[in-house]
Amino acid sequence: MEYLLDSKTMKSCDSATANYFGLPSIVLMERAALSVIELIQDKKMKDNILVVCGTGNNGGDGLAIARILYERGYKPIVVLIGSDDSLTKEAAIQKKILEKYKINIESTIPQIEYTTIIDALFGIGLSREVEGIYYENISIMNKIEGCKIAIDIPSGISADTGKVLGIAFQADYTITFGFSKIGLVLYPGCTYCGKIIVKDIGITKDSFLGELPITFTYNKKDLQELPKRKFYSNKGTYGKILIIAGNINMSGAACLAGKSAYFTGSGLVNIFTSSENRIILQSNLPEAVLTCFNSEEEIEELLLESMENVDAIAIGPGCGDNHITRKLLELVIKNTKVPVVIDADGLNALSKGNELLTETDQPIILTPHLGEMSRLTGDDVGKIQSALLNSSKQWVNKYKSILVLKDARTIVTDSNNRVYINRSGNNGMATAGSGDVLTGIITSLIGQGKKPFEAASLAVYLHGLAGDEARKKYGVYSLMASHIIEGISMVLKEIN
Repeated sequence: MEYLLDSKTMKSCDSATANYFGLPSIVLMERAALSVIELIQDKKMKDNILVVCGTGNNGGDGLAIARILYERGYKPIVVLIGSDDSLTKEAAIQKKILEKYKINIESTIPQIEYTTIIDALFGIGLSREVEGIYYENISIMNKIEGCKIAIDIPSGISADTGKVLGIAFQADYTITFGFSKIGLVLYPGCTYCGKIIVKDIGITKDSFLGELPITFTYNKKDLQELPKRKFYSNKGTYGKILIIAGNINMSGAACLAGKSAYFTGSGLVNIFTSSENRIILQSNLPEAVLTCFNSEEEIEELLLESMENVDAIAIGPGCGDNHITRKLLELVIKNTKVPVVIDADGLNALSKGNELLTETDQPIILTPHLGEMSRLTGDDVGKIQSALLNSSKQWVNKYKSILVLKDARTIVTDSNNRVYINRSGNNGMATAGSGDVLTGIITSLIGQGKKPFEAASLAVYLHGLAGDEARKKYGVYSLMASHIIEGISMVLKEIN
């Protein structure tokens, strides 16, 4: 697990490191500068290095980088944007050192050729639109050819949201310190970062002072958190799940959800569906148990019977936007004794009256894409997309559910304020049925005993990794939902 920090948490870490543990800020600044020098020398970057500095501590990092470059035989071109009166204490110290070395500090960017452009203009504290001379200088830096390095975060990107604040520096490398930042992961900020390198400069987890961050992401080591297979076991050991899916002519969604659950390790999958889907599901997924209804009148009895002795329930894929789906959803919510995953048409049915969520004490996991989230909340897609974190938090705090908000960076949140931001996956997964596969994975992991929030977060990560495996074989244009299911086995086989 890798923590992702917002600006407030990172500043608290800086402060604790300096004031509680006694490691001076100027020492942290030197270590930050040395980590950038290491990249420059590892990549054998040549002279004519431009270092553009602001007046904050990010600018102080830049001034320190320029001085160490000078000490190592380079002739950096140093530009300071802003007045001396605005310099922080540490930045003022670094500027004075440069002056004693008689290193010239410019106030505008000289119009010459450069091999490397280092952005130390704004750090993680930026919260307003970039304007005036700052806007002009970022624009100039973006137009200059050369390798571009951002210090901590590309100037102009919000560390909290990833939003571009007017304009942003387009980096080839971003060297960030201590921990990665939320704005480096979310769109559009992540498209400005190039390769992100997290450097240890002496700010450790100890500096959280016992208050661990609430936002995190996964890496491949976290796949060890998936349910373990036991030598002495049977199908009941790995969970029995119920998937309510598939209206007439929509059997594919039921098949994808059921098959992905089996590929994730479920012991038994029962699919509750319209009788018209029986033959095609028996042909395409013979491992599934089918409960089929012929008429609306028999739904309640069959469904309540199917809900007995299961470990998790999913509802929605391919169910259709109709009154029967709403009836199914009401029966499930009001009678469930286990966690419920609501997806696709289940979400559309829920949007007819969100108060239904208050009629159960079982965990509810919602998996909307932006359009479905818009229908649930009444907010337009653009508003949600521009504030994914806030939109997610507002929902879970109101309805006490677990929300899997699907986007290029899917976010999982719960009412305990935990936030998982996903980095796996690719644009080939933007294809019909991909969400049905995710529903199957989430439900399978819950059925195998994972707690709902952990199951949802791990499922999103595994789903993305499976898509990445599928991309290797099929490419992004030809990738289909069934290929993602293939990818699940590739990922799980590797960790096994």
